[in-house]
Amino acid sequence: MSHQAKNWWESSSRDELHHRQGELLRHFLKNRVVPFAAYYRKLFADHDLSADDIQSTDDLTKLPFTSKRHFENPKDFVIIPDEDVLKHQWSTIKRAITRGPTRAKIELEEELRPILLTSTTGRSSAPVPFLYTKHDLHQLEVGGRRMMELCQSDPAWRHINAFPFAPHLAFWQAHYASLGYNAFMVASGGGKTMGTEGNIRLIDKIDPDAIIAMPTFLYHLLQEGAAAGSRWKNLKRLVLGGEKVPAGMRRKLRDLCTEMGAPQVAIMSTYGFTEAKVAWTECMAPAGAEPSGFHTYPDMGFVEIIDPESGERVPDHHPGEIVITHLDSRGTIVLRYRTGDLIDGGLSHEPCPYCGRRCPRLIGKISRVSDIQRLNIGKLKGTLVDFNRLENLLDDTDNLGAWQMEIRKRNDDPLESDILIVHAVAMTDDQEQLRDAVNERFRSVTEFSPNEIVFHSWDKMRKMQGVGKELKEKKVVDHRPKET
Repeated sequence: MSHQAKNWWESSSRDELHHRQGELLRHFLKNRVVPFAAYYRKLFADHDLSADDIQSTDDLTKLPFTSKRHFENPKDFVIIPDEDVLKHQWSTIKRAITRGPTRAKIELEEELRPILLTSTTGRSSAPVPFLYTKHDLHQLEVGGRRMMELCQSDPAWRHINAFPFAPHLAFWQAHYASLGYNAFMVASGGGKTMGTEGNIRLIDKIDPDAIIAMPTFLYHLLQEGAAAGSRWKNLKRLVLGGEKVPAGMRRKLRDLCTEMGAPQVAIMSTYGFTEAKVAWTECMAPAGAEPSGFHTYPDMGFVEIIDPESGERVPDHHPGEIVITHLDSRGTIVLRYRTGDLIDGGLSHEPCPYCGRRCPRLIGKISRVSDIQRLNIGKLKGTLVDFNRLENLLDDTDNLGAWQMEIRKRNDDPLESDILIVHAVAMTDDQEQLRDAVNERFRSVTEFSPNEIVFHSWDKMRKMQGVGKELKEKKVVDHRPKET
């Protein structure tokens, strides 16, 4: 579908993007970051740098990376203005002259006073709070509107936000998307708030055009809804976030929608993380086509892809680790933040083949560095196992429903080798054939097969995964004794 771009973030050439992002970065560093964010003020001083030393996004390489381990004091990453410095800035003086002192003060308070807190999930480390000001909430609204446009939603449609009620980006991004798009949206709060039956009753009653949710929970809802006789024939979009969405998961969701009377549903994945303070989505791709990649917003942040070992930037379309630098945030801000997320197709500046937008796109599968674990499996001591690939493998296996991988020690002895157990729901009566298929698929991509494949009922598997109870369902669990 052709797209007549109207905004520079989606229509600019690469050279123009570079110029505009440089302008945003210079203003951001000089007027907000270096004067008022304690961590970066010290970082610049320690490296004998001033804001004027960073004239473009190319100059960001002069700065060291930031990572979660640096957030010992999250307040140091918050823009907290010094009133005396602020009132002597030219931008403040100009605002007071053109708008009057009273109006200027109100606008500065709306720009700089934190009013909302989100948090990282804290699954691999302690949760880190991220603060938003009214300025940031406007950005969240703008980003949400863009997501709606990319997904080709319609303001007249009815939407269900089934993300859990929580101080996390996914829920708030969906909420502000409805405000930015002026669209009807009901938040169910996910499984914790209304339970599975409550969500199904709500969807039956609202008859939504679109559901926004985590894929595992939505898969569960569709399974239960279909079994209960629900028919959600009005569904046109499933928008997924919070977890990876392999091709096999898309296929299974689409099959369930067809069973429930919605054969033309389009499925889009989103990608967001707390530190970005916004989420990105794929655009509407033709039926059967490869996803378009996540369309980023270059007026809000600068994305670079680096070699995770050397830290050097890699060319377009090369795999690497995603790094984000804010260009127009307030509250909590980050520069050159290493996400720990790996993208296998890298970054593309070419126009999107489906919508024509020229904004940078993240292409391919995203996985986390922390999902690559070292296991001692039998004679294979210290084998690096990429659980991202194993998740894709299981989701792409026909006749395999929900699943969970469990790592534990043989005989629960800390000195023994590691074992991997696959717990799963069989969607076929021939469990032995399915077990052989899973073992064969493991052997095709790894040096080993699961030590055991155990089949469970749907109810048992949902309890094991924590569907409707956990913020993110448990797809991989490590029950090995913790080192002391």
